[in-house]
Amino acid sequence: MKAFIHAGTAACIIALGLTQPGLAQAQAQAYPNKPIRLIVPFAAGGTTDIVARAVSDALGRELGQPVVVENRGGGGGVIGADALAKSAPDGYTLGIATVSTMATNPATNARNPYDPIKDFAPVTNLVNVPNVLTVNPKVPAKTLKDFVALLKANPGKYSYASAGKGSISHLDGELFKDITKTDMVHIPYRGSGPALNDTLAGQVNAQFDNLPSSMPHIQAGKLRALAVAAPKRVEGLPDVPTFAEAGMKDMNNMAWYGLVAPAGTPAAIITRVHDAAVKALQDPNARRRLADSGAYTDGNTSAQFAAQIKRELDLRKKIAHDQNITLE
Repeated sequence: MKAFIHAGTAACIIALGLTQPGLAQAQAQAYPNKPIRLIVPFAAGGTTDIVARAVSDALGRELGQPVVVENRGGGGGVIGADALAKSAPDGYTLGIATVSTMATNPATNARNPYDPIKDFAPVTNLVNVPNVLTVNPKVPAKTLKDFVALLKANPGKYSYASAGKGSISHLDGELFKDITKTDMVHIPYRGSGPALNDTLAGQVNAQFDNLPSSMPHIQAGKLRALAVAAPKRVEGLPDVPTFAEAGMKDMNNMAWYGLVAPAGTPAAIITRVHDAAVKALQDPNARRRLADSGAYTDGNTSAQFAAQIKRELDLRKKIAHDQNITLE
């Protein structure tokens, strides 16, 4: 009997001889009866962390138990994602899935310790987020065109920060170099938060990041945005072109941040968490925090999110193959 079912509930199940569907329903009714852990596979301060904390309070209210955010950074998201994959499939450990953890890491690392398709149960995509290329204001480039010219004139002189090897920012940086035929030094970090800090300090010249974590610093003049990956120009940054406008359509893909559980989590619990997450995205405070950071709420079905993960994985595998990007 699952540990999270109350003793009284368990006794009723045994006494009534419930079938497996009945057992699943009883599990869902008993769930949750203790706090839920939400693994963020990156350090605090990055977009993954921002999204998780924006929705965790509302999600906890909907579920009736606290949802406690736990940052497990390292390995470009691999450490946290692997910890989630190996957690008990009882609904008490959930995680934030990103393009990095579910697509770019598996696409570039043959030794990735988890299977993004087999080892997780998708719940819902929470938000879609534009990506952005920023530079420290000390970099003598006001526009994307200026930056490309600067890099071509100074191969290997400038650097860019990423959230770690195999992360979406790493793959985007290498794709950018290939498209523009330029050379920058890749500086990997344990998440976008630490990468952002060093870009702000000028220790690294540029960063490929998600907009929510960079937006406040762009608005404060501490970073200069050169291009965004979004369907259209971002409200609040009307003078910053999309990558598509700049002729780099292959870089014009938004990031996403979804909710997943370990594979084997009962379907009834997945449904319970899904419904609570969709309601949490409607919470005024959560919506405001997400909108202010440039994120677009989603809340698709579990099946739709599973298909989204598969499409992203296939896309990143193609990019990794075409650009010969590997972590080995």
